[in-house]
Amino acid sequence: MHRRWLVKKTNPAFIHYLSKTASISSVLAQVLINRGIKEASSVADFLNPSLSGLSDPFALTGMQPAIARIKQARRDGETVLVHGDYDTDGLTATAIMVHLLRSAGITVRYFIPDRAGHGYGFNPPAVEFAQKCRAGIILTVDCGISSFEAAAAAAAAGIDVIITDHHEPSRSNISAAGAAEGEPQFLVPAACAVINPKLCPDSGLTNLSGAGIAFKFAQALAADGSLGFSPDDLLPLADLAALGTVADVVPLTGENRIIIREGLKYLNSSERPGLRALRTVSRLDSREIKANLLSFTMVPRINAAGRMGDSSDVVRLLLSKDDAEAAALSEWLDGLNTERQKVESGVYQDALSRIDRGTLDSVIVLVGEGWHPGVLGIVASKLADEFCLPAFVFNLEDGLAKGSARSIPSFDICAGLDRCRDLLAGFGGHKQAAGVRLHAEKIPLFEEAMRRVIRDSVSEDDLVPSLEIDSNVLLSDITPSLIREFGQLEPFGYGNPEPLLGAKSLEVMYPKIVGNNHLKFRVRGDSAAIDAIAFDMGAEFESLNGPERIDAVFTPSINEWNGGRYLQLVVKALRPSD
Repeated sequence: MHRRWLVKKTNPAFIHYLSKTASISSVLAQVLINRGIKEASSVADFLNPSLSGLSDPFALTGMQPAIARIKQARRDGETVLVHGDYDTDGLTATAIMVHLLRSAGITVRYFIPDRAGHGYGFNPPAVEFAQKCRAGIILTVDCGISSFEAAAAAAAAGIDVIITDHHEPSRSNISAAGAAEGEPQFLVPAACAVINPKLCPDSGLTNLSGAGIAFKFAQALAADGSLGFSPDDLLPLADLAALGTVADVVPLTGENRIIIREGLKYLNSSERPGLRALRTVSRLDSREIKANLLSFTMVPRINAAGRMGDSSDVVRLLLSKDDAEAAALSEWLDGLNTERQKVESGVYQDALSRIDRGTLDSVIVLVGEGWHPGVLGIVASKLADEFCLPAFVFNLEDGLAKGSARSIPSFDICAGLDRCRDLLAGFGGHKQAAGVRLHAEKIPLFEEAMRRVIRDSVSEDDLVPSLEIDSNVLLSDITPSLIREFGQLEPFGYGNPEPLLGAKSLEVMYPKIVGNNHLKFRVRGDSAAIDAIAFDMGAEFESLNGPERIDAVFTPSINEWNGGRYLQLVVKALRPSD
């Protein structure tokens, strides 16, 4: 697909200023400026995140009454039911809460909804389960902010509800008396405490995942100290919080960056039997685990349980202290993931066959019968990436279309769905992903309404994928020292991508195809020459054999091979030079 190349530029004098005051290279200074980091003190905080940078958890609205209610449960010997979700974020958040409350001496049960049997989120069946458990509290993680019916059912049954969630809350169209002008007004379920950073937009915590909020809950309990849970007990939960944070594709900045930095230390030390076993089935035993590696190794295996069946045993895996149990459960997840891949491939190919590329306009809306509901989100995500359009993929059953939506960076899909709510039976999610339900007869009206919303919200340029280049460099700028500097930017992921550099008018030498359709060659420019590899770009081989020079976009790396370490450019895109 054609992509626009966009080079970010800054006043050279300011780049020089930040480079000198922060003692970093000018290339790194440009990269940090692109990420909104423009002061030497901010550079130090970003490059060296630590737990001391975590904010006060009691700054989150609802945290104080939630902790007070948990302390009361401990005093009165009540059972707490932790209600989670079936994806990696919800499962790791559940494991954090269960471990936390058990450590505080509280009797805990947990409930993970079944995708097919219960649907998404906190619903009345969970209240029935809580009654059977004789629970005095239902504590939700990664769900609940829109569960008005279930919260009311719990209240009627005499069960208190504590909601911890990070999804978008419902907004009221009526301004509350005394509210500041322009201040958002939210509708939340009746509960003894509601913790959701999106209810306090100025907190700086609105990007937390469900597992991140569970970690803040643990931080609050450690700060309180009265239940025997201490700050030393907090750190070993960072691995679960990091896993959930990476899985939910939230920006890896702010407190998310701190959580992941600390959590990766524990993930790599493999102290938790469940995660150690997951490393083994994910073929990661001999590799250093980095954030972007989790997204296509451990996370899909955990998600496979919720996509293909019941994910309750994943919590047992994450909390297991028995190596044999952990190994058996991990093998089970690995098998489910293989099955998921086959099902996903079939649905994706069927979905592709229904797209008329010549008539695509603003949005993709596809409806099928017999499409497995567990893979619709993945299929929607692939379609959104391939066509650079918001994608809605539904399975139709008994006249009701249930599906998943994935967006492009420039379009807030939840805000768009809110503008079409009169056509929907229900929806919920984030700016970039959502679950949607509507009756079959309303699908054509919905597609047209969403097309109008998208046209009103984004420009034509937003529908053309772009390659955002951090800095235009000379090959002589690429040094082992620069690569070491870039290493301080990790963890890489959504909101903090790996830096992309560009270089112009490069001479290509010795191009050849290697491996599975990869291009390997050498480039020369100014006074330097460096090896380059372009994965899955064998189709560009012929264009490299002519006399023309090329422009290239790449990330610099160190290639360790045959006992040596060599500079290498990992090429992401190339084109003939003007």
